[in-house]
Amino acid sequence: MRSRTTRRKFLRMMGAAAGLAVGAAIPGFLGGRLVLSDSFPVPAGAAEQPASAQIKVYSVEKGTYVMTQTVLKTKEEWKKSLTPEQYHILREKGTERAFSGKYDKHHEHGVYRCAACSLDLYRSEEKYDSGTGWPSFTAPIAPENVSTRPDNSFFSQRTEVLCPRCGGHLGHVFDDGPKPTGKRYCMNSAALQFVATAK
Repeated sequence: MRSRTTRRKFLRMMGAAAGLAVGAAIPGFLGGRLVLSDSFPVPAGAAEQPASAQIKVYSVEKGTYVMTQTVLKTKEEWKKSLTPEQYHILREKGTERAFSGKYDKHHEHGVYRCAACSLDLYRSEEKYDSGTGWPSFTAPIAPENVSTRPDNSFFSQRTEVLCPRCGGHLGHVFDDGPKPTGKRYCMNSAALQFVATAK
């Protein structure tokens, strides 16, 4: 009897120790909280937002590459500066309905910029009618003026196109475009703003 009681106590102690370990590893587990003492300080800046960085992009106005700061805003700040449709597309990776965007059949001469931060993205000379219902371009103004990353959402493999200055979702790029690039940069009109320029 004595050995059985000792074993039972031992198992209870081990179970309690394991529970404490799990609770410490997963804050909030079963309603518990992890409290850090002064002996375990949080690294400086751990809760702060990422700092703005300098990037090199091409400026149509200057006719050369320039250095610019990345744009960082909170969700609330973006909601104030963008329309609901722009916010949904640029910040939540939404997509406008085909043939509904104002730049699908747009043929003026000029530059298409990011609607969120005004970075130069595409020239009208690179725009073509892809028949897809979204404004399409064969190439950006400069490789540095867009960024891409894999997008495996909706059970498909695509390449997402983003603004490198503000991180806004612009659309996707596909390998079914015309020569010479063979690319189709399929953009959302709501993610763009057009500025007319002289020919």
